[in-house]
Amino acid sequence: MRFASGLTLSFAVVSCAPTSTVTSPSPNVSNSATVATTPSQTIVLRIGHQKFDPLTLVKNKGGLEKRLKPLGVTEIKWIEFPSGPPMLEALNAKSIDIARTGDAPPVISQAAGSSLVYIGGSAPKDSSSALLVKEDSPIQAIADLKGKKVAFAKGSSANYLIVKILESGGVNWDDITPVYLAPADARAAFEQGNVDAWVIWDPFYALTQDKSKVRVIRDSKGLVANRDFYLSSKNFADKNPKIIEAIREETQEVAAWAKKNPEDVADFLAPLLKIDKSVLVTVSKRRDYGFETITPEMVAEQQAIADSFFKLKLIPKEIKVSEVIWQAPK
Repeated sequence: MRFASGLTLSFAVVSCAPTSTVTSPSPNVSNSATVATTPSQTIVLRIGHQKFDPLTLVKNKGGLEKRLKPLGVTEIKWIEFPSGPPMLEALNAKSIDIARTGDAPPVISQAAGSSLVYIGGSAPKDSSSALLVKEDSPIQAIADLKGKKVAFAKGSSANYLIVKILESGGVNWDDITPVYLAPADARAAFEQGNVDAWVIWDPFYALTQDKSKVRVIRDSKGLVANRDFYLSSKNFADKNPKIIEAIREETQEVAAWAKKNPEDVADFLAPLLKIDKSVLVTVSKRRDYGFETITPEMVAEQQAIADSFFKLKLIPKEIKVSEVIWQAPK
């Protein structure tokens, strides 16, 4: 409840802040973007992304600007965020027009009263997250987590994964001690022995496998889909369906290229993320970079997350994900 209330307050803080054009992790960009799609008017499109993100690849390939020019888009502002929650705060504050996050942040944001809508999703990335322990840990099975400290980011996809892992092993939520930490802090706590286990996603997962002596107790395959989701405000989406379709088409083309060329993807990402190319090849092979139309299966998966988070009091109220699925006009 405190988390959800804090997020709501954060929305208010962002929306009341003075506007400026920036590329920092917590931007308050001018919210004066024109939303008409007639070529006679000019549009500055603001896209939120993270360093390890399908949209980062789209930015690098450089084809989106050309595709959007006939629709009146004269400039794309690429605004980088450290994670999904602050990106969705910016979306709610109308500081960006398009966002891409993992599966849990949109649920948290919807429950906090955001005006977001889902405009697309990816294929499953169901091997890209895991529960890790040190190689010499006495923890050998899920049942051994009872009484242990488990680190993960609160309200994240890892949060939902540990819920499903515990359920699969017959362990109650109250049997563990959750330690809510961002990835960098969680990794330090894990390596220093301050927590017993760590639930984490790629590229941190692959990097830890490569650099540390760890064991996987359970990965995400068969438990969660772990998809990407693309989001916008309903107002922007309703007024700009052609722009959204153009972004989807370009992202799908880049995703097809990425699937065939994991080495090239790693070459681009390695200096950006400061992670060895070999690790990023592994990461790229076990994730999807696509932008697909939302399906009933995706909605059901998101609803399951929402129901679990409400049960655990991670969100303040029950929500219906189906109410914020955008439908392009026919």
